[in-house]
Amino acid sequence: MRLTVMGPGYCGAAVARAAAATGLAVVAVSRLPERLALPAEIETVPFDRAEKAIAEATHLLSTAPPGPTGDPVLARYAEAIAAAPRLGWIGYISSTSVYGDHAGAMVDEQTPPRPTSERGAARLAAERAWMAAAGRRPLDLFRAAGIYGPGRSAFDQIRAGNARRILSPGHAFCRIHRDDIVRAVLAAMKAPGACGRVLNLADEEPAESAAVLEEAARLLGVPAPPAIPLAEAWPGLSAMAQSFWRERRRVSSDMTRAMLGVEWRYPDFRAGLAAILREEIRKG
Repeated sequence: MRLTVMGPGYCGAAVARAAAATGLAVVAVSRLPERLALPAEIETVPFDRAEKAIAEATHLLSTAPPGPTGDPVLARYAEAIAAAPRLGWIGYISSTSVYGDHAGAMVDEQTPPRPTSERGAARLAAERAWMAAAGRRPLDLFRAAGIYGPGRSAFDQIRAGNARRILSPGHAFCRIHRDDIVRAVLAAMKAPGACGRVLNLADEEPAESAAVLEEAARLLGVPAPPAIPLAEAWPGLSAMAQSFWRERRRVSSDMTRAMLGVEWRYPDFRAGLAAILREEIRKG
């Protein structure tokens, strides 16, 4: 078995490290391989010279987001992926933004995608492009909620001094810890399904963003960041942030966990934040 990770960023690098730790041969393909902080046993390859890494792969994971002209991996390597002789599984890290706005209602793996933002439409187009490239091979579409984890959490926002508790009562967001994404990907690799299997990556407790910041401040022993109503904060939000706040949905991952036979290590943001802080303390 040989895993090729296209785009070893925050999540892709974590998958690469975990897969290598199990004894799997792993290749990481990046536009800037010299900047990757990966174990020595993981081979790194420049993006423009990935033909051999794709041809030898039995498993391939892409975490690269779509760009203005579509999926960057498929734009360069669609033919190579289609022709890869050993490739038996493909995974693509997508986003729950493909579901669009559901006025706070629950969506699950069987909910038809209907994106209401440009980023959601781009993700759905990328999913469909991957399905075309996969042919009849098993392809898992991992639809991830808001990703957080070590080095990318509410703790970092508070420490940076620019955190604000934006108040919008009842407006809950879904999120997923990076290490639970890793858990899901490794489990899916061991139990591949049909082409286009949808796997939702979201924890079990949608929550208001203000509640997450309040919990992070409590764990740090500092005052909660200042509160501001959404209407007042709106003019200062970036276009990307506004697109997030325009959509309301709750995401179920019940079917995903049942299909993969896993439970989340961090089923809610409180467990995830506590684990991140313990790790930070351990590392000093």
